[in-house]
Amino acid sequence: MAAYDRLPPDLRLWLAGAALPWSATSVLRLWKRALKETGCPQAARDRLARAEQKILAQEAARVWGAAYPA
Repeated sequence: MAAYDRLPPDLRLWLAGAALPWSATSVLRLWKRALKETGCPQAARDRLARAEQKILAQEAARVWGAAYPA
């Protein structure tokens, strides 16, 4: 839990609404990369949201089949 407490406030804000149980290590790595590339916390949060949606789509296809949702 201490690792989550050390995350930047903007990232913790995003995590509060995340659909996946991100580890502090992995989400911080993505956050730093996105923030470095965009220079903007909001753009970095948007990038994390897109990454999460991509993962959820892959998981849905694996669990329910490639035609989900049909």
